[in-house]
Amino acid sequence: MLRTKIICTLGPSSEDKYIMSQLIRAGMNIARVNLSHGDHEEHSKRIKVLRETCRELKSNAALLLDTKGPEIRLGTFYGGKVTLEKGQEFTITSTPIIGSEKEAFINYEKISKAVVPGDRILLSDGLIELQVKEIRGENVTCTVVNGGQLSDRQGVNIPNKSLDLPSLAKKDIEDIIFGIGMGADFIAASFIRKAADVNEIRKLLDSNGGSDIHIIAKIENREGVQNIDEIINAADGIMIARGDLGVEIPVQEIPLVQKKIISKCNTAGKPVVTATQMLDSMIRNPRPTRAEVTDVANAIFDGTDAIMLSGETAAGKYPIESVRMMASIAQKADQALIERAKHMALNAKQITAKSVTDAISHATCSIASELKAKAIITSTKSGYTARAVAKYRPGIPIIAVTFKEKVLKTLQIVHGVIPLKVEETSSTDEMFFEAVRGALSSGMVKKGDLVVITAGVPVNVTGTTNLIRVHVAGDEKIS
Repeated sequence: MLRTKIICTLGPSSEDKYIMSQLIRAGMNIARVNLSHGDHEEHSKRIKVLRETCRELKSNAALLLDTKGPEIRLGTFYGGKVTLEKGQEFTITSTPIIGSEKEAFINYEKISKAVVPGDRILLSDGLIELQVKEIRGENVTCTVVNGGQLSDRQGVNIPNKSLDLPSLAKKDIEDIIFGIGMGADFIAASFIRKAADVNEIRKLLDSNGGSDIHIIAKIENREGVQNIDEIINAADGIMIARGDLGVEIPVQEIPLVQKKIISKCNTAGKPVVTATQMLDSMIRNPRPTRAEVTDVANAIFDGTDAIMLSGETAAGKYPIESVRMMASIAQKADQALIERAKHMALNAKQITAKSVTDAISHATCSIASELKAKAIITSTKSGYTARAVAKYRPGIPIIAVTFKEKVLKTLQIVHGVIPLKVEETSSTDEMFFEAVRGALSSGMVKKGDLVVITAGVPVNVTGTTNLIRVHVAGDEKIS
């Protein structure tokens, strides 16, 4: 079983039940639905198929809904597209118009106050570059630095600017409420710039019955990178969305930013997802490039909890092959980390225990390492104990036993954690017995294996991890 988790985006190439079942069998832990495309009816159908498939396969695959976020976009054009030539003038205006090769509408009404002459404006995922020449009223006249073809509603990026945008657009609010109704496990919130953005989404979830949904903050701009510490603290996890991020900041900075964010998330014990163009060539080809394989492996070596496929599984020609390839790369990289014991040594030095739970979790990993235990078993009501142990990256499986369905799903994103459902217990002895029995019956440990058990007493109280026991699986008495 893989320690690194795999997220797959559902779309036209993967909405069929057979394809979805093959994605799960190949290693998909979390299914992503991109709310930037399609409508709620379309998404509902895919989610229904996902639920049916998981039920038939007895899979705990989780559901992640990815919001559109407060994006800046151009309007429409006569004929649906225009071509901009290098050196020509092109005007962007907040006055509603149908665009032409000379001007276009932008949905950001404060554009004329946000930029000054000399600023860069990027269109079409950064392929087209404009330089601001002059500003008159609501019109921003630019010189085209790099030309190309523009089509309806393409995105706009204004690098190195702190823009006055709402945390939640109207569509985001509607989509999040839809997600609550569909039983989403995660909301991947786009274009998060500061902790206040996360807090606003949290309030929306809490006030609409979605308090158990985890928020994954997507880092996609310079402001998000600058405020990463407060965002990590506020969110349940982080996604490094390298697509828009690579437009907002120079692409050569992406590897360094990726390493920095992953390291900070590892230290904080928050799951981190590395996303965008990981096996991009497999949208068209049955095999990835060598560079893509290396990119996936290096993200795992950096310490990412999860790796994500986007167009590869949503709209590509080879969705199943993409997941199989991702899983095979992850398996090799995971094994290399175990053999080198890289993360355990790294985190023992870097992470200082800030609570009893942290100290107990670190001690659990140290004891398991010294005794060469086969597994760590955590009994957890909220997932907190399992995440705390996973922070120290032990080289053995972390079997997280819980009686809560939602916790099973939200732990699917955490590196090295295998969620397992057991019956609810009311005493410490029952809790330990159920934990070991569940691990044995699942086949993840066998009779005679040495395991280290950690949990909290009193039973079923979140955040009280305070106990470690060493046990031989199969012994009737746990002491």
